[in-house]
Amino acid sequence: MAERGTTGRVLDDAEVEGLDRWWRAANYLAVGQIYLMGDDPLLSRPLAAESTKPRLLGHWGTTPGLNLLWAHANRCIRERDLEALFVTGPGHGGPAVVASTWLEGTWTDVYPDVTRDLAGMGKLFRQFSFPGGIPSHVAADVPGSIHEGGELGYSLSHAHGAAFDDPDLVVFCVIGDGEAETGPLAGSWQSVAFVDAARDGAVLPVLHLNGWKIANPTTLARLSDADLVAHLGGRGYAPVVVEGPLEGEGPADVHRRLAAALDECLDGIAAIQARARREGAPTGEVEDAADVPRWPLLVLRTPKGWTGPAEEGGKRVEGTWRSHQVPISEVRGDDDARRRLEEWMRSYRPEELFTEDGTPQQDLLDLVPRPERRMSANPRTNGGSVSRPLRLTDFRDHAVEVRGPGETMHSPTTVLGDWLARVALDNTTTFRLFGPDEVASNRLQAVVEAVGRAWAEEGHPDDDRMRPSGRVMEVLSEHLVQGWLEGYLLTGRHGVLTSYEAFVHIVDSMVNQHAKWLKVTRQLPWREPLPSLNYLLSSHVWRQDHNGFSHQDPGFLDHVATKKAEITRIYLPPDANTLLSTMDHCLRSRHYINVVVAGKQMVHDYLPVQEAVEHCARGLGIWDWASDDEGREPDVVVAAAGDVPTLEALAAVDLVRTHLPEVRVRFVNVVDLMRLQSDREHPHGLSDTEFETVFTKDKPVVFAFHGYPALVHRLTYERANHASFHVRGFIEEGTTTTPFDMVSANRMDRFQLAVDVLDHVPGMAPRYAALRQRLLDARRRAREFAYLHGEDPTEISGWRWPHGGVDHPMPGGQEEAPSAAASS
Repeated sequence: MAERGTTGRVLDDAEVEGLDRWWRAANYLAVGQIYLMGDDPLLSRPLAAESTKPRLLGHWGTTPGLNLLWAHANRCIRERDLEALFVTGPGHGGPAVVASTWLEGTWTDVYPDVTRDLAGMGKLFRQFSFPGGIPSHVAADVPGSIHEGGELGYSLSHAHGAAFDDPDLVVFCVIGDGEAETGPLAGSWQSVAFVDAARDGAVLPVLHLNGWKIANPTTLARLSDADLVAHLGGRGYAPVVVEGPLEGEGPADVHRRLAAALDECLDGIAAIQARARREGAPTGEVEDAADVPRWPLLVLRTPKGWTGPAEEGGKRVEGTWRSHQVPISEVRGDDDARRRLEEWMRSYRPEELFTEDGTPQQDLLDLVPRPERRMSANPRTNGGSVSRPLRLTDFRDHAVEVRGPGETMHSPTTVLGDWLARVALDNTTTFRLFGPDEVASNRLQAVVEAVGRAWAEEGHPDDDRMRPSGRVMEVLSEHLVQGWLEGYLLTGRHGVLTSYEAFVHIVDSMVNQHAKWLKVTRQLPWREPLPSLNYLLSSHVWRQDHNGFSHQDPGFLDHVATKKAEITRIYLPPDANTLLSTMDHCLRSRHYINVVVAGKQMVHDYLPVQEAVEHCARGLGIWDWASDDEGREPDVVVAAAGDVPTLEALAAVDLVRTHLPEVRVRFVNVVDLMRLQSDREHPHGLSDTEFETVFTKDKPVVFAFHGYPALVHRLTYERANHASFHVRGFIEEGTTTTPFDMVSANRMDRFQLAVDVLDHVPGMAPRYAALRQRLLDARRRAREFAYLHGEDPTEISGWRWPHGGVDHPMPGGQEEAPSAAASS
């Protein structure tokens, strides 16, 4: 067990005084943000009711601890010339980070009207948690932030994502003890097992224990030091504990111990990195447990709401849950409460910290690191400003040959994996593949073979290509890989997260928060666009017949489709070549959430690569080789979105063309789902004229959809022929069964789709009642065969498109089309 931060040099009195002055200044500014309107920010007169805010919003309890840590981190930055970030897990401690950002001058650099003087201080106070101002937490509006913090649990994963592939970076990551109770944070302690000390930066977790949440004690804070160190030591850390103030102590004693503890931790980080980076250090897998580094971790125990009101109404406040938000309430309408607030603010002695015109005193300004080292101005925190495009080899070189529609079959993700392996090899510090133990299962093993899996723990003879420098990030926590990827993207790098479709729901809330970050930063001119968050969802609903109902859920599409239209993109490529084109587009894109759903099982190849590129650039299109309406208006449109829906829809068209030759069929395939939406609602949406050209104004549309049918109806509800859309998709029917029985159970099989054509083309069902009956009988017999034999009939499993396909090049030959799935 480490001592309580007693190693390292001892600060002299002047250094302690400097730290304390910064701390007091930041605390004063934080209280002012919560309470004051800003007309008299330095309290030049008795505090008047109208000078306080009518609505008191904010979180004081965690703020003094954050201010303390920022002050001490700045000392370390100045002395060691560190490149550092400050990730604030207790995100509602927004007043703290805003205060130090203003003291450092960065707030004024970004928002020139909020000057570093009396007028600017007033604006700083007024804007906080005020209409037209900024939120109460560390949001995207705050310079130096990559971490929203409004929802707890993700600070440590974001911090590690930022540190990957950035060997000079140190991330101070403050974890609140309330946040430490969340599942995502509990899983994030495992991150040290994936840090390559030779090539990655370092994260210094600071577990800040002030004992309380909103109204309850926190579990880790109630542990003894011995139990807490044992707990964290078992996760692979070397904890250092600092507590204070102890009985009879003042802040100066805590400053000295905290400074010594930070020096000990940073010395430990430097030693680990020096050992890993020395000439001749091993670069392969770790062979001996003794070689596994134990990364420093700081545990800081300070009172909740330290330096705030000791009690209110005869009840303790400082050091209790009562200081969590606003310790003194009703200050506008209660003269005595307002007097106590004024006494609290004056206890920081602002006249010693700021000049009469509100500028921080020169000794405070001397504590600010030089501009390129300020945490509030680190360019990595505006990741788009330091991001560089990926080097992407031409995906066409990895395309499969297609002699005719459906003549050959490939696993789309296997084909994609060969190209992604090349991407990983060509971008060894700016691209990683993330997944919850499903990379190989999703047929992306080629990437593992090319660049290995990240693993910094002791090796084992049965490990598969695991080494500290691996580029594939796998741990069985969707929260953790999502958080890593977000931190990686927010600091300007690129990546893909692959997951089983059903279980990506685990990160629904994290997607919400990232979408909000992207939406807000689009409105901040100083924030540059970030690399996109790319999902590759495989092992999808229609090919989870072997795992059963628990693995069958396409609802992530519905979730993403509710987010802002300028942020979200959903792609359903039907075969290997369209998947290649789609992923090339996604990796080139900026500031989106791209969701790509593609199968890993063998599927039919439909389009040669150039046609695939053109089809993806359109987003949806008529497949003329599957249609027989050229020159005439169709009687019915059969449409599909997704690989299995495309297969079943084409098989249904085969049935119609074979048995109903008088019915003119148009086949439409949709890759970019948002093309269905109106251009008034989504940038990718078709105009009404374009939509009606493809889907007609009034003809029936039989639509086979990968997800829940309601989503297609929602996207098309404004269209003139919406009432003519008859959508089949997943309807929560599933089990362990055969591929065809799976689609049949959900009434999206070829026979049902053909019956839908009969039922919705006027006059067909009565004339072809016998055919309709035979189709339903065939459907029933196929299910009975599966239940009897455990597999689908060969005429279904071995079906191929029988009508051929003819390429119709336009005059001028085959020009190269954009490699994008519909522009931006």
